[in-house]
Amino acid sequence: MNRKKLQKLTDTLTKNCKHFNKFEVGCLIKLFYNLVGDVVERPGVVIGLDRNSFRNILHVTFAMTDDMIMDRVFRGFDKDNDGCVNVSEWINGLSLFLRGSLEEKMRYCFEVFDLNGDGFISKEEMFHLLKNSLLKQPSEEDPDEGIKDLVETTLKKMDHDHDGKLSFADYEQAVREETLLLEAFGPCLPDPKSQMEFEAQVFKDPNEFSDM
Repeated sequence: MNRKKLQKLTDTLTKNCKHFNKFEVGCLIKLFYNLVGDVVERPGVVIGLDRNSFRNILHVTFAMTDDMIMDRVFRGFDKDNDGCVNVSEWINGLSLFLRGSLEEKMRYCFEVFDLNGDGFISKEEMFHLLKNSLLKQPSEEDPDEGIKDLVETTLKKMDHDHDGKLSFADYEQAVREETLLLEAFGPCLPDPKSQMEFEAQVFKDPNEFSDM
């Protein structure tokens, strides 16, 4: 991508971006095109990161290992559901992923956990998410029973209107009382160490980019 085009794209994406400045947006655009590789832009062809490339980034860069959660994070970034994350989805997604306010992160995590998109996190969804994210402990008892108990315990703590499922209002109230519950059903945000390493690596002095 030539400098003029990059400049224009950076300006456009910076306007719509809440949490990155112009320099940071420029660095993330360059990283995006490095990850996508040399693709010739053609009308009607979307340039972006497909599910596998994106999951690879989540795994290698942000140490995510849970298949179901990685899939859900991909869907959270891929707003237009076209099967790949384009450059603007990349910038806006990372803006929330790395720097989002508690409000934004609550909305994002809730959407990740609401597997069928009906506006509630049901017992079944909690069970699937927790079953996936908990380490398989070899024990005498049926591991599913332990997860069912955990679901019941979590509901007692978070289900404020006692209807047997979590609405966003339930979830929000619980997280505001206890921030650790933000990722109650699995790690879908980067841990602080991965986040710091990613930012330190990507947001370098602009002079170091002269060879790109």
